Amino acid sequence: MAAKRRTDEMRDRVVLGEFGVRNVHTTDFPGNYPGYEDAWDQLRFEEAFRVDVIREEEGALEFDMVGIDAAIANAFRRILLAEVPTMAVEKVFVYNNTSIVQDEILAHRLGLIPIRADPRLFEYRNQGDEEGTEIDTLQFQLKIKCSRNPQAAKESSDPNELYFNHKVYSKHMTWVPLGNQTDLFPDADFRPVHDDILIALLRPGQEIDVLMHCVKGIGKDHAKFSPVATASYRLLPDITLLEPVEDEAAEMLQKCFSPGVIEIQNIKGKKVARVANARLDTFSREVFRHEGLKNLVRLARVRNHFIFSVESTGILPPDVLVSEAIKILMGKCQRFLNELDSVPME
Repeated sequence: MAAKRRTDEMRDRVVLGEFGVRNVHTTDFPGNYPGYEDAWDQLRFEEAFRVDVIREEEGALEFDMVGIDAAIANAFRRILLAEVPTMAVEKVFVYNNTSIVQDEILAHRLGLIPIRADPRLFEYRNQGDEEGTEIDTLQFQLKIKCSRNPQAAKESSDPNELYFNHKVYSKHMTWVPLGNQTDLFPDADFRPVHDDILIALLRPGQEIDVLMHCVKGIGKDHAKFSPVATASYRLLPDITLLEPVEDEAAEMLQKCFSPGVIEIQNIKGKKVARVANARLDTFSREVFRHEGLKNLVRLARVRNHFIFSVESTGILPPDVLVSEAIKILMGKCQRFLNELDSVPME
């Protein structure tokens, strides 16, 4: 029985020790453990695999993906970062720029502003095409000039009172329809995701007059096309108390973990520690600094339980990004199967 427990731990848990981490590599491949059926079985995979949405907000999504290998989870994360397309400024035509911001820096800043436009409505622009069409390009204009406020008090030194348009924000970018885009997108509201992104500071007489072309692209080509502010995962924490922890030791144990992980109960006049919610822990391993506690707790992570956190830049909702990433992963799998089918068998 003890041998089976050790084998199960090796297969299912990544164990954190005081000076290292055990069971890091996946070992449950066919034939490695006598008595375990580890050959691929679709029905068994479908029964074990699940996705649980834990928290969904306007720009963030947290969900659990259970029953997969780390390679699949990491592929999904990388697709979210680098292969889900978005629209971003690619070409900047500078007609006039008398601000202190150089043309190249201005173009770079404009390129990093997230644009609220559904990339599924557009096609990729053909390589070498400089003009762009209504099906592959969005056009924005930024035209603004700073001037003095004649009504400002003479003793004032506040630029907000002294000048008009001295701060250039992303809200000053306006959509200029190309071709028949007005008919193609009658209800469209193409604009920057945030109106308050500061682009430049001007003084009286300075102006900026530029035209921008937004195209469809992926984060693999440039980070400005990445649809997520962050996409990460971590393994589900698993904390086990090997012995009862009571009184002062229980209070000290509670302080070693993140708030909400350890709960203290009053049982027959004694304070007894129990694991309330291991999911909240960040695994600082603070408990290993205390000689009286480090042998009373086992810290581990569930090998096939991934907690995903996806934060959108606002271009698309995070749930849409996840579904698009799944479609891209399915497409990659299908292309691989097609390649296998096209290889002649000897």
